[in-house]
Amino acid sequence: MTVLHLVHSLEPGGMENGVCNIAQGLAPRGVTTHVACLERRGAFADRLPVPQNVHVLGKSKGFSLRATFNLWRTFRRLRPNVIHTHNLGPLVYASLANFFGRRRIVHGEHSQLAPWELEPRRLQQRHKLYRRCAAIHTVSAAQLDELHRLGFSHPHLVAIPNGVNTGRFTPEGKSEARAQFGLPADALAIGLVGRFGPYKRHDALLRAFTELAPRFPQARLVFVGGGGSEESRIRELATASNFRDRIHLLGFQPDPAPCYRALDLLAIPSTNEGMSNAALEAMASGVAVLANTGCGHEQMITQGRDGLIADLSSDRALAQQLGEMLATPERLVDMGQQARITVTSRFSLQAMLDAYQQLYRAPAH
Repeated sequence: MTVLHLVHSLEPGGMENGVCNIAQGLAPRGVTTHVACLERRGAFADRLPVPQNVHVLGKSKGFSLRATFNLWRTFRRLRPNVIHTHNLGPLVYASLANFFGRRRIVHGEHSQLAPWELEPRRLQQRHKLYRRCAAIHTVSAAQLDELHRLGFSHPHLVAIPNGVNTGRFTPEGKSEARAQFGLPADALAIGLVGRFGPYKRHDALLRAFTELAPRFPQARLVFVGGGGSEESRIRELATASNFRDRIHLLGFQPDPAPCYRALDLLAIPSTNEGMSNAALEAMASGVAVLANTGCGHEQMITQGRDGLIADLSSDRALAQQLGEMLATPERLVDMGQQARITVTSRFSLQAMLDAYQQLYRAPAH
């Protein structure tokens, strides 16, 4: 089987990480993966089983006929059994390039719909495009519920929770990881992992840390990731902070596993997720998670046992919840141990791969 994934790029991100995991995991099962990038290649291309199987379509700003034509030519050349689109933009281009419906489209939604996507015109667009798909999946049950509430239906509309490689992301080596990144052995390390998009709310976490830092002299703030429209601004805010010597900007890490091991707590104040890969990777690494309500977190976290879900929409609430968790470090250790058990038993990478392989073989409706 040949599967062609269609994305904007393979720049580091949660969805892009998922594409690489699927490609790597299904390669031994006889699935050849290609990735068509509408805009640019991206650093994660080197994680694919065959990095040469990346095709950049040259999309310009706004709608691009050139990208549509290049995608159509890519379809003709590669003759994929399945086209796997990720989020709305790639589905638009795949539907146009596959206008006569000769190839099967499997479509993935990777986050809850943003406010602009809830406009009647956008919802109608999705309804029409979904009819062109052989199957549709979300990455969390919460997303699936949202689509049902909005009136979307399809014979093959399913939730496939993200999975995590629990052999790669492990708790062992915390001291070595802290030394690697210049963190004190006795630090209380709070981390946020992801690109600097506005919905990730790095700035809110910075403000909360600034409020808490005087009360918790061992607290350190760790940002892992690069890229995104907010990166320059967040770096400037961190540099200007009175506690800048306790803020660690690690940038993009090709192997983020040691970064998770160095943490005591992963904070996810994000307002828009599907099912956070960062949360699963942190939990597999024995790290407790503090997450905003919604965004698929309820499917991962057992409240108060392996993490905490709370309304983090305001700076005050975020600082309060962080303070309560930092005040009991021994509880963070217990939560981290339980988090590892949760992920190992419920979010295996193999179960995710089985589900995608089955979806690719689902009969057309």
